Amino acid sequence: MNYFSTRGQTPATSIDAALSAGLAPDGGLYVPEALPQLPPQPARDALADTAQALLAPYFADSALRERLPELCRRAYDFPAPLRALSQADDLLLELFHGPTAAFKDYAARFLAEALSALRRPDAPTTTIVVATSGDTGAAVAAAFHRRPGFRVAILYPDGRVSPRQAHGLGCWGENVQAYRVDGDFDACQRLAKQALSDQALRATSSLSSANSISLGRLLPQAAYYAHAAAQHQARNGQALNFIVPTGNLGNACAALVAQRMGAPIGEIRLATNANDTLPRYFAGADYAAQPTRATLANAMDVGAPSNYERLRHWFGSDAQLRAAIVATAVDDATITDTIRRAPQRHGIVPCPHTATGLHLLEGLRAQGDSRPWAVVATAHPAKFDSIVEPLIGRAVPPPHALAEALARPASAEPLRADYATLRARLAAITA
Repeated sequence: MNYFSTRGQTPATSIDAALSAGLAPDGGLYVPEALPQLPPQPARDALADTAQALLAPYFADSALRERLPELCRRAYDFPAPLRALSQADDLLLELFHGPTAAFKDYAARFLAEALSALRRPDAPTTTIVVATSGDTGAAVAAAFHRRPGFRVAILYPDGRVSPRQAHGLGCWGENVQAYRVDGDFDACQRLAKQALSDQALRATSSLSSANSISLGRLLPQAAYYAHAAAQHQARNGQALNFIVPTGNLGNACAALVAQRMGAPIGEIRLATNANDTLPRYFAGADYAAQPTRATLANAMDVGAPSNYERLRHWFGSDAQLRAAIVATAVDDATITDTIRRAPQRHGIVPCPHTATGLHLLEGLRAQGDSRPWAVVATAHPAKFDSIVEPLIGRAVPPPHALAEALARPASAEPLRADYATLRARLAAITA
């Protein structure tokens, strides 16, 4: 199978080359030439087995083809359970059981395994440049920490992530360097894309990406949607509908990939925070990036979602895309109220991002929608203790891996939101 840029100015390439590059040379995002259909097989018990079945067609011509089962076993070695909430047919897809307690862990680990397997022994060290609004950077750091042949440069918006998220970005050391950027996430994302599109820099430095712009992040995330939907259909004989909290659209695109590959997925709805670029567009306005606003659900503070390029590529017109997806913005006051009521209403304590999805679920139930819906829980609430704990009146113990990270010292280097400054840093660390 060939892989193309969404911008159409790059020759077709292999999946191995697309994974290694991260971003296409023309600045576009790689997409497969087709989305193959999942084989009609019984629901699998292990997430790794579902991942292998879903990813196999994409890796049919890859040097990693024979190693795919091994890569999946290593990457998907923690669960993605589908949990029942307090009300009938209300479900939660828990994606926070990995080493950094966020959904990014699954695909970051797969990408790290794949790039390590593709790396030649005599290859120069590769620097993974990653922009993060809070969770991606930690997942990538954990996946590549102490991994031979790789460095990680994390760009995050200074003062716009939770204290525990910031600690989780700067607590690694060794081959991982965190930079706190004087700007918002969109500024960090612009800097990362500039570096990855800088052919002169790439001629002297080996660079790649682990953001959701990377095909190696998109495809592996589709696995947990396919797995949850197959498990639900096997038990209940019904397709499962998903509510996906989203900022940069990577997780949402993964749900769409699973759906279009034939997983038993019904409707997909998107929940955003007050950064309403997507709700405006899906309601009929022209697509226009908005200035980023800081919110309680900071990992979704994105005004220019990169993966919109992939969505627009896959649909023939704005009308077709708008017919396929609904997006709703949720403000901070509603997030606060939802978190406060969640233990009694839903039987859980959500993070602020998951709360946006719960709010959409409550609205659907109030309208009489009785279909099975799963809200995607994108992160553990303990990562947002300063927000969540005052609202519920008690402490939220962090999971073991997060507690270990919080016990380590952390530091991050300040960085101006200026590409020349970043370029000089990258040139220095890759020299």
